[in-house]
Amino acid sequence: MPEPERLVSGKKKLHTDERLENALRPTRLDEMTGQTRVVENLRILIEAAKARREPLDHVLFYGPPGLGKTTFAHVISNEMEVNIRITAGPSIERAGDLAAILTHLREGDILFIDEIHRLGRAVEEVLYPAMEDFALDIVIGKGPAAKNVRLHLPRFTVIGATTRLALLTAPLRARFGAVFRLDFYDIEALAAIVRRAADMLRVTIDEEGIDEIARRARGTPRVALRLLKRVRDFAEVRADGVITGAVAVEALELLEIDPLGLDDIDRRVLLTIIDKYGGGPVGLETIAASISEEADTIMDVCEPYLLQLGFLERTPRGRVATALAYRHLDRDDQRPPRQEPLF
Repeated sequence: MPEPERLVSGKKKLHTDERLENALRPTRLDEMTGQTRVVENLRILIEAAKARREPLDHVLFYGPPGLGKTTFAHVISNEMEVNIRITAGPSIERAGDLAAILTHLREGDILFIDEIHRLGRAVEEVLYPAMEDFALDIVIGKGPAAKNVRLHLPRFTVIGATTRLALLTAPLRARFGAVFRLDFYDIEALAAIVRRAADMLRVTIDEEGIDEIARRARGTPRVALRLLKRVRDFAEVRADGVITGAVAVEALELLEIDPLGLDDIDRRVLLTIIDKYGGGPVGLETIAASISEEADTIMDVCEPYLLQLGFLERTPRGRVATALAYRHLDRDDQRPPRQEPLF
């Protein structure tokens, strides 16, 4: 199954996904479910900034896709009662593109940059003084007649979001006053998200159906909402529109999503390591070539969840399937016991 079609991918895929998320997205911190530590820290930052009548400090969110980085940006905008301008790192190709965005910001506005790790070096050089000194340095003219002009900008807030924190340059990372990691959600938090979404969508669903969807959502709200939508379609066609636990199980099994939320590509990754390479270690590029997938897809979408489940280990020599993975896939683990280092 190609990655863009994966139901359990945390990445945004379809315009319908975006419309659904926007309709169901919380608008205030009090409506946020999960990420308790992040919510409480943001509450303090926002209340302090509002008390001083200052813009919020620059904020960076990082973590796997689908965990709410964009939602947090909108919530902060609503709590601060300011406008938000949304863009993405790949969309800002030239320094002039960023300059045009910055000069249209007003006092206290928020600039949300998704995939901020994909900003070009020339664009970053423009962003540094804008974030630190709220100034924009522009060169007018060419050759000996060129002049450097500094334009002063209103004080604004940059909110960055990235799935690859290590790819951010150190100077850019240092200019964020608050950095938050978003973790996978537990089943209780996902169940609350599914329950709220079902109520807003006027879907009839019982607690068993909610729990079944939450358990298979890979700890990711975006996946939970997507699964709810697909199970709702199944229920409307085959179960009079009512989602029970049995209906949810039947729908999700038809979609080839197992009780732990693994789909076809997850199982292919694990089975490739187990069956073709004796459980590993095996390199990421080798796995990707073996199943005809992109290495970035495996690293960004599959691995975080497999690592969280304890099905996969990263070692200096490559990826290794664990005994838990063998057990889940009903494979006999005939490998000799691993020798632990003495020192």
